[in-house]
Amino acid sequence: MHYSFASRAQTLMSSPLRSVQELAKRDSFISLAEELPAEELFPLSSLAESANAVLSADPRSLQYGEAEGYGPLREWLCQSWKRRKSLELHPDQILLTTGTQQAVDLLVRVYVDPGDRVLVENPTSPGLLQVLRLQGARIIPVEGDGEGILPDHLASMIKIHRPKLLFTAPNFNNPTGCVWTLERRRQVLSMTSGSGLLVVEDDSLGELHFPQDGTKPETLKSLISMEERQGEHVLYIGSFSKTVAPALRTGWAAGSKEVIGMMTAVKLMADWQSSMLNQRMLHHLLESRHFNLEDHIVMLNREYDTRLKLMDQLLKRSAWQQASYSLPEGGMFLWVKLPGGLSGDTLLKVSVRKGVSFLPGSMCSPGEDQDDYIRLNFTHPGRDELLLGMNLISEAVREFTARS
Repeated sequence: MHYSFASRAQTLMSSPLRSVQELAKRDSFISLAEELPAEELFPLSSLAESANAVLSADPRSLQYGEAEGYGPLREWLCQSWKRRKSLELHPDQILLTTGTQQAVDLLVRVYVDPGDRVLVENPTSPGLLQVLRLQGARIIPVEGDGEGILPDHLASMIKIHRPKLLFTAPNFNNPTGCVWTLERRRQVLSMTSGSGLLVVEDDSLGELHFPQDGTKPETLKSLISMEERQGEHVLYIGSFSKTVAPALRTGWAAGSKEVIGMMTAVKLMADWQSSMLNQRMLHHLLESRHFNLEDHIVMLNREYDTRLKLMDQLLKRSAWQQASYSLPEGGMFLWVKLPGGLSGDTLLKVSVRKGVSFLPGSMCSPGEDQDDYIRLNFTHPGRDELLLGMNLISEAVREFTARS
């Protein structure tokens, strides 16, 4: 039988991301490509205690719940924001989602018609690009530097294209690891306030911040003044996947009641609700006397910082001498410009044969113009695996540089 799929659905089957994910399933294969935390650092005993407590206490944990998500967990998020960011939120302004990817998907479904113009940082998350392409959006890249989006270029793109959305990740952009300066954040907020442009702030990596002085970058959401807040032109997206465990599949979106209400309506059609059991388990864990989320994040950041420094040392070897990169202050990725104009897609083909993968930069750009970059994940592989994987990629790099 010939199945007549929607034309846009073909982008899913032809996506190089599928090939990278399939490779990672092979035995003894090392993946530096995926967006994964380290499973050996999951709080297993605390999660087991929470699961047992929730299941034994109330059978409603296995029942359908509110589409908006478990009320006490939404209230916990409000209190956390008030304590840590001095930002007042109401539970009605929060939607719990099945990870950040669903939050993006729900918003795009209700906000973007085919042909609508959407601004994204260049480079940006490959998962975001997939969602926008499937919806038929016209994706407009906005250039940036080490301080964030370039205000002049953003102003030009807004004037020319009159976009509906701007997707940003000011804290540890995927894939570059860039952190916007405070001044750049304020410029973007001032420029977009009152413009009719909805700014989407993905902060799913924001807690993975390595400096030991305890300071964390501000979010766009927390910088909005009380006067500007009436317009609520920033939608914040967060997640527990990178700080607790991805399998809990708990992310959230925080914004105006109108936007959250529309996202909730389409979520009812998509999956009715995210897992009530997972959300109750997570809430129990966060309220437990035996688990402290902030201490757990400190432990994660200490280990991830060590792995990043190991990757940095491995990149200083001879095969990479002409490569260039900036060490991020957090996040999960190192964004590397390859030596000698080498193509990331070409290098991947050779590396895969050696048993290791990474994400070529072309998958992170709407115009596939980042071909001489690669994205390396340093959080998931253990130290031994990281060492072996980098050595294998180095062998592939040497094969190409020896020919030139």
